[in-house]
Amino acid sequence: MLNTICCRVSLLLSAFHHRGERAIALLSILLTVIAVLPVLTVIYLAIGSAGDNWHHLLSSVLPQSVWATLQLLAGTSILILVIGVGCAWLVTMCRFPGRRLFDIALLLPLAVPTYIIAFSYVELFDYTGVIQSTLRAVMGFKTSRDYWFPEVRSMGGAIFVMGFVLYPYVYLSARASFIAQSACTLDVSRTLGASPLRLFFRVALPLARPAIAVGASLALMECLNDIGAVTFFGVKTLSFTVYDTWLNRSSLTGAAQIACVMLFVVLALIWLENHARRQQRFYQSNTSAGKALQGYTLRGVHKWLAMGFCALPILLGFGLPAILLLSRAIRRHEGLFNPALWQAAQNSLVLAIIGASCAIFVALALSYYRRTNPGPLSQFLGRLASIGYAVPGTILAVGILFPVAALDNSLANFFKLNFGISTGLILLGSGTALVYAYVVRFLAVTYGQLDSGFGKISPSLDMAAQTLGQSRFGIFRRVHVPLLSPVVSSACLLAFVECMKELPATLLLRPFNFESLATTVYTATAREAYEDAAMPALFIVLVGIIPVVMLARTTIRNYRDKTSSRSLMPSLATTRNPQMAQGQ
Repeated sequence: MLNTICCRVSLLLSAFHHRGERAIALLSILLTVIAVLPVLTVIYLAIGSAGDNWHHLLSSVLPQSVWATLQLLAGTSILILVIGVGCAWLVTMCRFPGRRLFDIALLLPLAVPTYIIAFSYVELFDYTGVIQSTLRAVMGFKTSRDYWFPEVRSMGGAIFVMGFVLYPYVYLSARASFIAQSACTLDVSRTLGASPLRLFFRVALPLARPAIAVGASLALMECLNDIGAVTFFGVKTLSFTVYDTWLNRSSLTGAAQIACVMLFVVLALIWLENHARRQQRFYQSNTSAGKALQGYTLRGVHKWLAMGFCALPILLGFGLPAILLLSRAIRRHEGLFNPALWQAAQNSLVLAIIGASCAIFVALALSYYRRTNPGPLSQFLGRLASIGYAVPGTILAVGILFPVAALDNSLANFFKLNFGISTGLILLGSGTALVYAYVVRFLAVTYGQLDSGFGKISPSLDMAAQTLGQSRFGIFRRVHVPLLSPVVSSACLLAFVECMKELPATLLLRPFNFESLATTVYTATAREAYEDAAMPALFIVLVGIIPVVMLARTTIRNYRDKTSSRSLMPSLATTRNPQMAQGQ
């Protein structure tokens, strides 16, 4: 009798166990489908006919946009590689005054969105800006014909700003790779007579190439996604063309077709890098674990050159814009008491908190499913759901508007027919569509960190908890949650700041008469009221500094603890686009 009861209880527990596994699997599949739905919608919309607009776009608008986009990506890639890799090598391998300060300060441009840096430089270097006004006053010039000055509203200006704002992506990934490289490998190269330059180009740089490729890809995706900075500089990229075609030309189908071209450019960037190193393998030796890298001590002119090379991107990417914002905010200090500013700040905070929380929930479900069911399916779902970060915000906005509007209309008809209530557009009017865009766009940030966090929890802890009678939920609550709490906090904070800074999707999906800090900055700068944009821009910068300090502390901690330096990459590169980093 007792054996029979035990067998039935065992079968019942087994049934609950399998039902729980099926529920997690179904939930993961459902969340992945929801995350990929905007991309599928864009492809579906692009199949339709855009009418006469498409012929005009194809003949005149699209070629110019593609060429401008390629120019911007090419110029930006050169700048971010030179600055990011060069600064990472100097800070890692060279000893000079201020090196530890530069290690933190070189990440500061991450705190400032590109559109804020853009309007700062437009105000500084434009004809009516500080630099040219001072030049005319000192030299006695009357008009712009009396002197030559580089045009800031140009492709060169856009490349300059993008390069000095986005280089930290390359810097952080290259820095982590240089730290993780085997000290023995570098020492052997030195004993064979390799000079510092030869050691860098022939040994360290090839070993760091996968990490550098991940950082560069992330930076170029941000560059492709930008709509605010390119608008200020008058550069009509594909992202701007999607925005213009949708709103100004009233052609959703044409915007979707251009969005597909952008998606093709993103996939081509990823494929080209993977194809270029398809036959290359990179291995790191563990024989030098715990052995610190032996750097070079710089003296004389080399010391000052290294300090200048590291200080220049900090000054141009953060220092000058921050000083300008602070001075303009002080000049318009009365704007601090403007109710519209605080309403925009409240809107940004509420949407960012909701978006980050939803992204954490989705990422937790997907990463937990991969933890409990490791295999091709869970890995594929995680990579597929994280594709949103590789998709520009304008594409997501196009793909989200159509299904959300259809669902909104269905709900409105349902309540009208059954209850006689006119609800209007609930999802679009309440900002739900915008939160949806945030979750899809930044799911890779949260999923990458949580998946990495689960990977650092030993499976033996789960087995020990099971032998003590804990269920799957009990293991998750009592083992995983306490160990993952720092990772969850970090991922949530990063997602929150990314939602605060997001501009393209916010511009296109925000409800009527709704302003966030990002849209307030964009609206003010669009009408060239730069002083009105200073205070909300300063708010965004102050919020953005928080995760930058966290990343800097992580970098220093991993540098001091050489044995754990191989875990540094997930801090940014693998957390933002894990499917790319796993392809190394």
